[in-house]
Amino acid sequence: MRTYPERVTEALPNAPQDRDVRSGWRPGRVALRRLAVASVVANSAIVVTGGAVRLTASGLGCPTWPRCTDGSYVPTDEYGVHGLIEFGNRLLTYVLLAVVVAVLVAVVRAGRRDLRRLAVVGVLGIPAQAVLGGITVLTGLNPWTVMAHFLLSMVLIGYAVVLLQRVDPAPAPPVAPLLRRGAQGVLAVVAAVLVVGTVVTGSGPHSGDPEAGRTGLDPGAVSQLHADLVFLLVGLTVGLLLAARATGAARLARASAVLLGVTLAQGLLGFVQYWTDLPVVLVGLHMAGACLTLVAAVRVVLAAGPLSAGVPPQRGSARRGPARQASPAPAPGSAMAR
Repeated sequence: MRTYPERVTEALPNAPQDRDVRSGWRPGRVALRRLAVASVVANSAIVVTGGAVRLTASGLGCPTWPRCTDGSYVPTDEYGVHGLIEFGNRLLTYVLLAVVVAVLVAVVRAGRRDLRRLAVVGVLGIPAQAVLGGITVLTGLNPWTVMAHFLLSMVLIGYAVVLLQRVDPAPAPPVAPLLRRGAQGVLAVVAAVLVVGTVVTGSGPHSGDPEAGRTGLDPGAVSQLHADLVFLLVGLTVGLLLAARATGAARLARASAVLLGVTLAQGLLGFVQYWTDLPVVLVGLHMAGACLTLVAAVRVVLAAGPLSAGVPPQRGSARRGPARQASPAPAPGSAMAR
């Protein structure tokens, strides 16, 4: 006997509500990949727009938080174009939030439990960034909070890249443990380059506001340390690239080559901006290059694949030795048959 819902389904086969009940929205890998790419782009873009706020001395265009001014949530004529620039950057936070929420919803609807934690981190990172940005404004653009604000964005970009890679991971053969440690070492040096780079910025002239404080460190000395770390990164990347090619790790070799190219371009840009007294356009491009460098470094670690050693053998594997061959059946009339 047919139930009532079955009769309704037959009577209204094209009803939208019926389709939602039976199947619902199940995004495929293509939709997930597009949203993941959008997350990487949006997280990187807000770093560049945040840099534009600092480079145009608009960091205190909205001098308080969460309001723009003490009496208004939107900029006033008193702060002119600087208020518009800072307020526009704050509005972009909502665009980024919409993107990462869409990623989380798609991951949940697709039933991808392996991606949920990464998607949740991406969502929770946005309000954390907003609060840290508010603290930065309330402390008058303290250089150390500005650094933390930038570095948290780098962490979120890294998580977004990992999520993108895991949406549809390409199978990669395992590499030698030494190569995997080398890839992780390269990422660690990239992190050090980024940290010291923020110290260089916090010690230089582009503070975000004429009244903002500086770290008090010698910009020349910190810049030299930054350059030394870049030289170390180039050397390690070249070594990893050669080792990957020698061992046949093609995927790791390609990722290392990309990182090497990005690092060389970023290093050249850094030297040019240093010797030309830090023009605003070049500094902005250097910030975009920092995002690309991190993306390339994370992809190097992901390309290293699983370790080839230390994996316990499966049950019934070679650990028990070769299987014994069955003895042939005795011929009729032989001694064994009798």
